Amino acid sequence: MKANSFLVVFITAKDAEEAALISKVLLSQRKAVCVSIVPRVNSQYWWQGKIEESAESLLIVKTRQSLLDSLIEVVKEVHSYENPEILALPVAGGSPEYLDWLDKELSAPPDIPE
Repeated sequence: MKANSFLVVFITAKDAEEAALISKVLLSQRKAVCVSIVPRVNSQYWWQGKIEESAESLLIVKTRQSLLDSLIEVVKEVHSYENPEILALPVAGGSPEYLDWLDKELSAPPDIPE
């Protein structure tokens, strides 16, 4: 599996609780194979004509390029923000074993809730 078929996606959330919810949904639907959550980041940004500052949580999502559109849809359904940050960066390389694991797990069927 080629590294460039995978993405790392950054998503900010209002807090660790929302980040955990987004992570669980993405993982259970197999839109992501791994989500790392940084519980507190200080974000400074332009919003509606002024500079804002917020404490947020950051999700670092590992996924496949072909899943990006559906991942974005899922995040927008669950996310509390009007315009959530969802930025995807291509994976240029990595350990072959890790890339094989990404491919295997993203190819498995989603979890079916009982």
